[in-house]
Amino acid sequence: MPSSRGSRGSIGRVATAGGLVLLFLSTAACGGSEDKEAAPKGSPTNVAATVAGVVAPAKVEVIADLTGCKVKIRTEADELREGVCHTEKGDYLITTFPEEKYKLTWLDAASVYGGKYLVGTRWVVSAKPKLLEQLRPRLGGNIQQLRGVGPAPAPTTS
Repeated sequence: MPSSRGSRGSIGRVATAGGLVLLFLSTAACGGSEDKEAAPKGSPTNVAATVAGVVAPAKVEVIADLTGCKVKIRTEADELREGVCHTEKGDYLITTFPEEKYKLTWLDAASVYGGKYLVGTRWVVSAKPKLLEQLRPRLGGNIQQLRGVGPAPAPTTS
């Protein structure tokens, strides 16, 4: 008669491994705070970006929390989740994807509209360029310029 001990043992090993990973991540995220002047506030090496790198690919709610917003989920689908943030600094969308291929497909479709996006591992933030620059130190990622379709806009004089 087969024993159920093997499956419980596997679950115990997985739970132990998961606990060790969480312990490592929390230790890594909290360490290195002795020299706060070493990384300027706008630097991508800022502690918050390091923490974001540890949690990414993240849930919409985690990214929203890192940016200081209470997110309202707008879309829940197999291919993506999207949340809307309204803050004093501006409004933005946070989109997460279960796999990198869905993010790449989304970016390809968004390229029709052009614009700048903050792009990380299986997530994208859509906002005005100035706000993306402010969010990048907290989230990490890269700001990508997507080309639009059609003629380039005429230069403006400011």
